[in-house]
Amino acid sequence: MVTFLEGPQGRPLAYHLTSGVAPGIVFLGGFRSDMEGTKALWLEDRARERGRAFLRFDYSGHGQSGGDFLDGCIGDWAADAAAAIAALMPGPRILVGSSMGGWIALLLTRADPAATAGLVTIAAAPDFTEDAMWAAFDPDQRAALLETGVVHLPSDYGDPYPITRRLIEDGRRHLVLRTPLHLPCPTRLLQGTADRDVPPSVALRLLDHAEGPDLRLTLVKGADHRFSSPDCLELIGDALDEVVARHLAGPAT
Repeated sequence: MVTFLEGPQGRPLAYHLTSGVAPGIVFLGGFRSDMEGTKALWLEDRARERGRAFLRFDYSGHGQSGGDFLDGCIGDWAADAAAAIAALMPGPRILVGSSMGGWIALLLTRADPAATAGLVTIAAAPDFTEDAMWAAFDPDQRAALLETGVVHLPSDYGDPYPITRRLIEDGRRHLVLRTPLHLPCPTRLLQGTADRDVPPSVALRLLDHAEGPDLRLTLVKGADHRFSSPDCLELIGDALDEVVARHLAGPAT
């Protein structure tokens, strides 16, 4: 049964919370995705088997949450995540971020590093509004965005994506690859080499840019952006188990 909490913009946020031991796990989904995806449900089942708390939710304008997708932006969705976590998973937690969720996980970690017990990203897409959207727009698309406030981009996953001027401009206030990015917790970056939405170069740039005592990147040859094959799901689970174990073991001496 879906439960709702009031988000920071007054929009109801849909969520599922599984009780269990700490550190809890929070799944952060991607752009226009929802909490009913393969990875979220698979990880929830795995967390339940291990008796670990698990939270999945929909950003405003996504899935079953309130609000219009066109009204949202990175700052709004990061604020939704922060509010859901504060209300439902206040203790140390491990963030699992997929695609845009990886960017949001990095923002949350940067804002409150002490509360992030670990970090696992799957095809993380930091700064994608600037580097993958605005940078790729041709002059006509840029002019249309500035004049009308929205352009539509083709998608491999259904209807074209509406990209708003607000999304682009707000994204510039939340970039993480232009200033120092310290990740003090165990961090695992997972990336497929056949990802056409977020190429491996993004993962390599993130690995090179971020600083941290326990930061690793795993490249999976042939894996696409969904990263949801049985083997890929097991890799996510293994990375999560490793991050949990390293957090519980405490800092190396």
